[in-house]
Amino acid sequence: MDALPRTAAPAPPSLGLFRLTWPIFLELLLFMLMGTSDTLMLSGVSDEAVSAVGVVNQYISLCILIMNVVSHGSSVVVAQYLGAGRSPEAARISALAITMNLLLGLVVSAVLLSLGDLILSHMNLRGALLGHARAYIRIAGGFIFLQALINVISALIRTYGFTRQSMYVSLGMNVLHVACNYALIFGHFGLPRLGVTGAAVSTGVSRATALVVFVWMLYRVMDVRMVARDYVTFSREYIRKILRVGVPAAVEQLTYHSCQTVFLYYVTFLGPTALASRQYAMAISQYVFLFSLAIGMGTAIVVGRMVGALRPDDAYRRALESLKWAVAITVLVDLLVILLRLPLVGLFTANADILQLTSRVILLSLLLESGRSFNLVLVNALRAAGDARFTVYMAFTSMVCMSLPLGYLLVFRLEWGLPGIWLAIAADEWMRGLVFWYRWKSRAWERQSLVAPQEERVTVALGG
Repeated sequence: MDALPRTAAPAPPSLGLFRLTWPIFLELLLFMLMGTSDTLMLSGVSDEAVSAVGVVNQYISLCILIMNVVSHGSSVVVAQYLGAGRSPEAARISALAITMNLLLGLVVSAVLLSLGDLILSHMNLRGALLGHARAYIRIAGGFIFLQALINVISALIRTYGFTRQSMYVSLGMNVLHVACNYALIFGHFGLPRLGVTGAAVSTGVSRATALVVFVWMLYRVMDVRMVARDYVTFSREYIRKILRVGVPAAVEQLTYHSCQTVFLYYVTFLGPTALASRQYAMAISQYVFLFSLAIGMGTAIVVGRMVGALRPDDAYRRALESLKWAVAITVLVDLLVILLRLPLVGLFTANADILQLTSRVILLSLLLESGRSFNLVLVNALRAAGDARFTVYMAFTSMVCMSLPLGYLLVFRLEWGLPGIWLAIAADEWMRGLVFWYRWKSRAWERQSLVAPQEERVTVALGG
């Protein structure tokens, strides 16, 4: 292959875990704040509006996971190629990933536009809930391809080590989103009062603006930049490697969120109080596992580079050290949230029944989130090493075969209601977390590298 032209780019940043992780943490925090701002502002419209958007976002989250096939796969492949010192090929893979995710995003948007009403009609929604949900899915679903592009481009920027720059863009997007929410949901600045529709329009506007900046930034951080032909050159080798990691990663997450959708269906039979309580509890709990998620993503970047550079011992130690930090921080943050649970829930609602039920569920989060921290670190490490298939097998066994039946038993047979769902999810998190810990300790992942040692040696010899 012809070498890509080298152009000036910022000096590659240090790949220390803390330097990578704190911007990732802030970026994820800002994305979560976008969702929380929707929940907070829509709670000023009605609890039904919050519940309706929560139901739609469950499906939108599933669609984003499907589109993350390319994002997850390309970030791991690019990380290993960069670790192996093969930047021209990393650039080609990046361009291919952007094209693949654009095409996939357009297909998903078309599906949500054409089948949105059919999907919602099967979710046991009635009256105002159904009306709000329909209004939201038509706009948010139709423009979901913007999020597909944002996901893959921001993942590539982080893989190149420029996590701080990606965080700055997310900050701007979050500020714009909150401003648009304020204007469009409640009708300020001379704009019409759109309610749920305004929240959907605000999401689309902020994503479109951020996408333009992300594209510009990606070109700035690459040491070898993409050229036009790279976007339309479909290499079977690169696609195979992207899908080898991306498909299992997406299937594993799709399985998780599909189970969450089933649990959501369970909740619809418990009534509107349980439905709203679930939404508020999840809005709070996401800030607890945020720390583990950021550490896991930072660990994946470092482990991918180390595996590509043929440094498995360093990768092994890095993941285990990250796990210690993730568990410790998660437990401390969760204890703080439990202590402050009443005023936190009070930010969302004044309904006494919802306040009481949400607070009870948050008490169970210590059990759930400590187990989730194992998953978020070790799953990312296993994927970064190329060992993504194992996570799929374990996901099906734990979630589908164990967690869903246990949830049904606790909710409908033992009549534990919403807390029963939280306990079923906690059982799944701990089972998978302990199995992934054993898998990492076994070092079976060392045989899954995407850049073969002999391939790397030949490339270096030819380049010299």
